[in-house]
Amino acid sequence: MSKRTKKVGISGKEVSQHARYTCTFCGKNTVRRSSVGIWSCKACKKTLAGGAYTVSTPAAAAMRSTLRRLREITEV
Repeated sequence: MSKRTKKVGISGKEVSQHARYTCTFCGKNTVRRSSVGIWSCKACKKTLAGGAYTVSTPAAAAMRSTLRRLREITEV
């Protein structure tokens, strides 16, 4: 018989996906993951699309800053 994969403790992904996050709409710490990439706030009942393990991804943060910069350029 071949060797089996050793089971280890919880990884960083599992800790971050089960944590609670702050809602961007109501400001409360009640955002939980419902499924992969779907996050919902229990306080204001809003549903957000985000990353698989965290609400906001680095790519989303970069996109928000780019859009904000482009909006400022067009307003001036």
